[in-house]
Amino acid sequence: MDQPYEKNISGCGLIGFLNRDGRRVSGGEIIPAIALMHDRTNGLGGGFAGYGIYPEYKELYAFHLMYEHGSVAAQEQTEDFLKQRFRIEEQEEIPTQRTPGITNAPRLRRYFLQPKIAPSDLNGRSEQDWVIEQIMHINVQIKDAFVFSSGKNMGAFKAVGYAEDVARFFRLEEYEGHCWTAHGRFPTNSQAWWGGAHPFTLLDYSVVHNGEISSYGINRRYLEMFGYQCTLHTDTEVMVYLLDLLVRRHGLSIEVACDALASPFWSDIERAPENRRELLKALRMVYGSALVNGPFAILFAHSRGLVGFNDRIKLRPMIAAERGKTLYVASEESAIREIAPSLDRVWMPEAGEPVVGWLEDEVS
Repeated sequence: MDQPYEKNISGCGLIGFLNRDGRRVSGGEIIPAIALMHDRTNGLGGGFAGYGIYPEYKELYAFHLMYEHGSVAAQEQTEDFLKQRFRIEEQEEIPTQRTPGITNAPRLRRYFLQPKIAPSDLNGRSEQDWVIEQIMHINVQIKDAFVFSSGKNMGAFKAVGYAEDVARFFRLEEYEGHCWTAHGRFPTNSQAWWGGAHPFTLLDYSVVHNGEISSYGINRRYLEMFGYQCTLHTDTEVMVYLLDLLVRRHGLSIEVACDALASPFWSDIERAPENRRELLKALRMVYGSALVNGPFAILFAHSRGLVGFNDRIKLRPMIAAERGKTLYVASEESAIREIAPSLDRVWMPEAGEPVVGWLEDEVS
């Protein structure tokens, strides 16, 4: 007798590592770890983010663009828009190679950009806010054009396919970085397309995610009040925008931002020590619409470090480990040991407890 179909919502694999001393290693080093979690995924999305990969252009914004359906018109319109607002120091096709399992690739290009804007023209905004406005304009207003990476000295590489095939397609071993994250996707409630693969990025922030964000609707409406627009048709997109809002724009520490996004239940807050209880109450009242509900584990990378955290009742797995000056966070310990067999420390973070790693102060 045939077994009834049951939707699997526990899939997706993620892993990331940070060399705190700034040591740069090939992107090829993370491939065996994500490949080990092949069975957590179904070939409908894979991707990577690397930090420190463009040292020769480290002061410039590195925009990675995908033009759906190979649209020449979208490319021309986007490049006209960029030339009006940025000085394009360099542009080229993103290097790729023919890879079995990777099909229907969009046109892929990257641009290294310097904003054409005087401080007096910002009208109280930061340069980063101005850059985000340009990203949102492209993603919303230019048909078939999507900025899928936009930070300095970092880049995201993603596609529809198994993660190890995506790595081969983008020739990941040719890049070197001090921090790498990887994701293998098992989509549940959103379509599989190149823009919907992970990581999701904004400026130098990137997020890979295992789980489901059931609060997507209220989170999205809340973000729209601050000018963010969700265009990539998957729930994870809100997570990177929420982190940008809370950490970069509102100035919260990463730990406090995680308390807001994965806030404890009210009953747990009432049992917390008094000083912490008052903080958690304030966060729930101020950032109630930023609270992320649903099962999730995420890796959040940025120019100075790596963060892992999961939902307030730990419905998705997450393991952390250290070896020397390297921090690892992954869905499975076996994935970490595939690339670091000997570890100094391995632990399972508590629900809602962030694992935070920073580059050492002397690393530029």
